[in-house]
Amino acid sequence: MSTRLCNVVTDAADPAALAGFWVDLLGWQVSDADADVVSVVAPPDDGWRFDLDFIRTAGPKVGKNRVHLDLSSASPDHQAAIVAHAESLGATRVDVGQVNVPWVVLADPEGNEFCVLEHRPEYVASGAVAAVVVDAVDPLRLAEFWSAASGWPVLTTTESTASLRAPDGRGPWLEFIRTGEPHRVKNRVHLDVAPLVGDDQWAEVSRLVELGARKVDIGQGSVHWQVMADVEGNEFCVLTPR
Repeated sequence: MSTRLCNVVTDAADPAALAGFWVDLLGWQVSDADADVVSVVAPPDDGWRFDLDFIRTAGPKVGKNRVHLDLSSASPDHQAAIVAHAESLGATRVDVGQVNVPWVVLADPEGNEFCVLEHRPEYVASGAVAAVVVDAVDPLRLAEFWSAASGWPVLTTTESTASLRAPDGRGPWLEFIRTGEPHRVKNRVHLDVAPLVGDDQWAEVSRLVELGARKVDIGQGSVHWQVMADVEGNEFCVLTPR
């Protein structure tokens, strides 16, 4: 049994405004919204497998996010057009220590970093979002945890990276990139997972604990999901089966 990756969740001071930025940038649409949560979905043919959820949070952003999105492009002109479009919507260029790289690092209007990549053949079938990228002290160890949690195989590894992909080879990659900074504060961007219909949520929580995850309290109170942390402390939620 394994969970299904289902959401990329971003804390937001203004969920509606931040969701609007990403809708305009990606050409996606809002699927559900209230005062505190806005969900954004891709077109059916995009290949994307997760919703983007924006959840109202009072706390400020502290430091560089440990989880971010990489956007794909088809050519140098396409990459430049995506960057220009993002900037016209309120994105800004940021320096996170990159030096002479072919991708462009930007931040959305609430400061969440994302990258617009140069054309790469491995992302042709990924849709608008090439990858969900997670900082990792030990990329292979973290990738192996998430592979066991999600059922996605580890397809590529280097000394500083490890990458997972859905078994059918469609949609975004889940990538882990080596960093020297361990998890210190609650992530503003996290993953949600959910058991499949007919599976047991709490049995899955127990399985993830056996894989090295732990239950955590971030002040969620009485909710129908379980907040957990992976083997490097990155928070994620186990939702009800779906």
